[in-house]
Amino acid sequence: MKIKTLLLGFIINLIINPLISAQHLSDAAKKLQCDIIIDACRHAWNGYIQDASGYDALMPISKKGKNWYSSSLIMTPVDAFDTFYLLRMKREAEEAKALIFKDLSFKKEMEVQLFEVSIRFLGGLISSYELDGDQRFLDLAKDLGKRLLPAFKSPTGMPFRYVNLQNGKTRDPLSNPAEIGSYLLEFGKLTQYTGDSEYYKTAKKASFEIFKRRSKLGLVGTVIDVNTGTWVNTESQIGARIDSYYEYLYKAWLLFGDKDCKAAWETSNEAIIKYLYKKTNKGAFFTRVDMNTGIETHSYYGALDAFYAGILTLSGNLNLAKNIQQGNTYMWIKFHMEPEEFNFVTDSITSPGYALRPENLESCFYLYRATKDEQYLRMAKHMTDDILRNCKTIDGFAAVKNVRTMELEDSMESFFLAETMKYAYLIFAPENTLDLKKIVFTTEAHPLKIAK
Repeated sequence: MKIKTLLLGFIINLIINPLISAQHLSDAAKKLQCDIIIDACRHAWNGYIQDASGYDALMPISKKGKNWYSSSLIMTPVDAFDTFYLLRMKREAEEAKALIFKDLSFKKEMEVQLFEVSIRFLGGLISSYELDGDQRFLDLAKDLGKRLLPAFKSPTGMPFRYVNLQNGKTRDPLSNPAEIGSYLLEFGKLTQYTGDSEYYKTAKKASFEIFKRRSKLGLVGTVIDVNTGTWVNTESQIGARIDSYYEYLYKAWLLFGDKDCKAAWETSNEAIIKYLYKKTNKGAFFTRVDMNTGIETHSYYGALDAFYAGILTLSGNLNLAKNIQQGNTYMWIKFHMEPEEFNFVTDSITSPGYALRPENLESCFYLYRATKDEQYLRMAKHMTDDILRNCKTIDGFAAVKNVRTMELEDSMESFFLAETMKYAYLIFAPENTLDLKKIVFTTEAHPLKIAK
């Protein structure tokens, strides 16, 4: 067993060490990488404009547009505008802005998913207003915010998953910590710009209704009934359906100085590290356990979990963040592109898709900014090059259906431009492009200005 462990460690070093010990990346090399990413953004946007203009998103293989709901909410332009602004893509920013103000309206008899509409639209519109200054962005955000508030009218104050924008009707009480506790940043900004404290109070109550239902171990589960406050699924993890709940507790402290949120983050993070963190020869990962007993349920880890190295970096725990990013990089290189999920004990894929997700690049970005260690530049370059090479289509960039075969899927989610390409660019861009002492990124990578 000891020989196998040593051999595994040797193999992993052969895989990852070239990324750590490679040559210095010159300023010219970093500028070239930025230019490559800008070209990729332009390619994706041109495909959207040509074949999906006015729709929510591009289907990059069939060359069609698709909407999330009964009619378009102009999702891709809203999500992408601040990326274009930061990357100084003036033509694309103006085109996106024109589409938004021409066609976007929330005065519709339409049921929407509260979480996705909040992080993509509310965050995108507020960020666009703070960067660009056009009052129309903020007016749209205020209108949307009012239409989302009825979702929180449950017996517990935790929101239903869906709300009708016109009549306020809600449905689906079985929700999760991410879809319940990821409104502090966007709703806090609404309070800042409207003077109405209801927004932040509502978001904070929802988050802390989850926090006060943590187990004696300090952990939360995956599914909860917002009507009764009863846990339906008690598996605890840091990935899908929980991730941004933790993220927003800490970021609400950074953005608004909310000490309650900081304390809740510290309590939660301590429990996560105690019960979920697993150090291996491949790097560190987070496992899954029962929230009440701490007994492991599945040794699964994946693309969404990769964000935690970034939030640990922001909170100052660099040693653990570095270990996790080693695991993140192993996951990517082992499978030639990260799968949605794999079993880190057996090295077997449990969900083979890659949806163009940003979290691994996000953690590279925060670690490079904090350490100036060029291994994170090389990790990011390796990942970005893989994405641009394997996912490019004539019309844009497509998700990977199966990383084993690199078969593509007819999907380019708006977060590819909002998050993945933004973090990829900012890693290599001059630091004065965006000052982390002045902004906080939402979970959709929309930068919000820190309140004084």
